[in-house]
Parts: sequence; C-alpha cells; structure tokens
Amino acid sequence: MPHTVHGLVPILATPFRPDGALDLPSLRRLTEFQLASGVTGVAVFGMASEGFALTTEERARILTTVTEVVAGAVPVVAGINGTSTVTAIEQAGAAVAGGASALMVLPPFMVKPTPDQLLTFYGDVAAAAGVEVMVQDAPGATGVTMPPTLIAELGKLDGITSVKVESPPTAPKVAAVVAARADDRFAVLGGQNAQFCLEEYARGAIGTMPACEFPDLLGPVLAAWQADRHADARAEFARLLPLILFGLQQGIAWAVHKEVLVRRGLIADATVRSPARPLDPASRDSLATILADLGLAR
Repeated sequence: MPHTVHGLVPILATPFRPDGALDLPSLRRLTEFQLASGVTGVAVFGMASEGFALTTEERARILTTVTEVVAGAVPVVAGINGTSTVTAIEQAGAAVAGGASALMVLPPFMVKPTPDQLLTFYGDVAAAAGVEVMVQDAPGATGVTMPPTLIAELGKLDGITSVKVESPPTAPKVAAVVAARADDRFAVLGGQNAQFCLEEYARGAIGTMPACEFPDLLGPVLAAWQADRHADARAEFARLLPLILFGLQQGIAWAVHKEVLVRRGLIADATVRSPARPLDPASRDSLATILADLGLAR
C-alpha cells in the first residue's frame, strides 16, 4: 500500500463555543483556510485537536464536517488513541466509515507494550482498518519508546506506510529511521509543531504535521527548502520560530493555537476543554506582540 500523506499536513484544532459545545461553522472555515493555504493533507483528533477531550459522537461530527469540506482534495488523517487493540480497532473502524483516508495511530500506553506487542498491535489495527496507517512515535505523551529499528520493522507490516517522529531530538531520530527502513516507500514525517522541520527535511523527512494556525506562512518556507533555496527558507523560518515555540508550551498550547485562530478571524472563540488551560492575560499580551511582529495583528 503506497503512502499518500506527505508535505504540510496540519493538525486541525477543534473549535468550541463559549459553552463548550462544538462550533462546526468555525471548523468549516478553519478547514477551508487550510485548503486555501495549499496544504497537502489535514488531520483530526491529534494532540493539537484536543482529541483526548472529544466524545465518540463528537469525533463523528467533526470527521463528517472536515471530509465534506475537503471533498477528496487532500488526504484526511484521523488520529487513533485507543489504549488497547480492541479500542483502537473500534476507533479506526469509525474513522474509516466517516471518510478518513489514513490513520495516525498512537501505541497503547496505559499498559506499556513490549516490542513484540507493538508489532502485533499495529499489524492488527492496519489489517482491520484497510487504509494506510501512520505510526505516531510520541514518547513524551505516551511514555512508549520505539527505537528506530523497531519503527523500521513496523514499516514492513502490510498497511503501515509512514511514521510521525516526535521523539526528541527529532532530526537524529528521523535520520536513524531513514537509515534503518527497508526502502523509501515507508515515509517519515515530523511533528512537534514543525519546530525542527528543516533539519528533519535535511535528514530525509518528507513531511511535517504542525498545528493549524500558520500553514500559509510555513508552506512557502517548505517550498523554498525543496527548491534548494535553503538560506531563504531558514530566514523565513526564523521569523516564524517565536510563534512555533509559543505554541509548544505544556498545558496552554491548545489555548495558544486557538487564540491565534481567533485573532486571524478563523474561529469564533478560544475555548479549550479541561485539563487544557486558557491563556492568562500576560501570555495573551506576549502572543499579541509575536503576531504583530509577523504582521498578523488584528
């Protein structure tokens, strides 16, 4: 099964109204903005989506809304965070039925699996899903460590087509996975809000999956890099780095993403769900300064 997920694939935020209910009109605008920015895919239910705080019914409504807007223009990747094989397969089935064209699957993490159990887990999920599966290597969130050699073994399984490396330092890990994989049909992408995306590209990555508030700014950076205009890419990336880093703060990252989206007129409200935390006034002021420096102040 060939991979289709590559390039710039933002993780969509999940907009909520002030009362905490889903805001689907804002989600539509947000998805339309991604397409207008030239992304090569979109993802739902990832870390930046507050996927941990969504009900099964909400996941279905979100996926329906996003797939309707995308209308097949780019792949729609659905995050899977089941804590067992059975629950992951259940989520995968619902995502595929809802129109997802690929799955980004966290390893089970409540009980830490052995390497053999990970091989069985991913093989079973991929076999049940019938669409391409991305391994999400995110030990900071899961506590599950996957060495490059294990990831390469996972890449040999039917239906496992890619990995998202979020194990710092990510660039050396990307290089190690690229060196260990059987062939380049197994794609390597980066995450961590694209913090080291240029270094990851230099080491063999072919995509990045950041949060969704700046695809129109990151897209030209990646295009310049791929056109061998590396100095231009680094200069433009340096301008973006304060915003990228601000959105990596534990506990308030989700509020940062949403505050930017509100200020850019893309969603109506910056409400987050506990245990994510809203921004304090000083952080909001600091973010406003960063946006002003980027010419994004409203």
